[in-house]
Amino acid sequence: MFKLSALWRRPTSCFFVALGLCAACGMSVAAESRLTPEHVGTPVAQAPAKRLPRIVLAGPGAVVTYPLLHMVETGALSQFADTVEFRLWQNPDQLRVLLAKQEIDYSATPSNLPALMSNRGDPVKLLNISVWGILWLVSRDPEVRSFNDLAGKELLVPFQRDLPEVLLDTLLAAQQQHTGGAPVKLRRTRDAQDAIALMLTGKGESALLVEPTASMLLWRARQHADITLHRGQNLESAWREQFPEHAELPQAGIMANSHIAGNTQLNAAVQAAYTESAQWCKQHAQQCAELVHRYIPQLPVEPVQTAIELTRLESRSAAEARPQLEALYGLVADRYPQAIGGKLPAATFYGP
Repeated sequence: MFKLSALWRRPTSCFFVALGLCAACGMSVAAESRLTPEHVGTPVAQAPAKRLPRIVLAGPGAVVTYPLLHMVETGALSQFADTVEFRLWQNPDQLRVLLAKQEIDYSATPSNLPALMSNRGDPVKLLNISVWGILWLVSRDPEVRSFNDLAGKELLVPFQRDLPEVLLDTLLAAQQQHTGGAPVKLRRTRDAQDAIALMLTGKGESALLVEPTASMLLWRARQHADITLHRGQNLESAWREQFPEHAELPQAGIMANSHIAGNTQLNAAVQAAYTESAQWCKQHAQQCAELVHRYIPQLPVEPVQTAIELTRLESRSAAEARPQLEALYGLVADRYPQAIGGKLPAATFYGP
């Protein structure tokens, strides 16, 4: 039996049909025990001592979320719960609300948010880091190829009070101190769609965008003969140049909400299933993009495929990635201690 929320059902003899989600409506996709199509891989979970009635996975429309969709599609956690659902969220503020209300169990997350929650006394756990590069510079200025080329120029930034903003500000401050060049003129936009509109109408020269938004903008620009945009440097490359001692940038992964963080068996199963699904997505970028489009129809296949191909999607347990995480947390804490709650998380924070 397959359903959208609690209202729509199909016979058990049918394969799961992935459906588009309406984030504004809080719509979710749910999956019960299902057959696994050969082309989307196989589940990996082992049966737990106690079966749960429901597990809710969540994430934004970014690459870090795509393995979660594959997990729902293949029934990778079907041995652990009667129903596995997916919730789409739009921004970190919405994620915080969903976590506080315990409406979701596991979610894709920027790496600083669970650290902040943990340091505020909420016993969440970070299970893994899977995205190590997702921010790209896009420009109409042929002279702007790297972040150094932005000196004295305007950059559209659709981030507010979240990790990409912290990383960008940290990078630009270090870059200006090193080169002595003119500061970059940051122009905050309401969101990524606002930045895209400004770029397509010629009201913006350069923008820093998360994948798949960067690929989406370039894809849309190619449909207009009078718009010429190009992909510049990614932030991770600039970060390696500026901070060679902290070359890896653990940006996003999967967290367990506080009410389920103590379920170590399930945490390990989620991490194992996610790792396998991430490998499948990376090895089958077009099929993964088609899967994403079925769940989130507003994301076209071509730019999503490009985003998957360009993103470093490599799942490591949080315990394994702890040195890189602590290096990032320490660097960020020097300028924005409030972004992680002022200190490094305890050892028990690093899962699964």
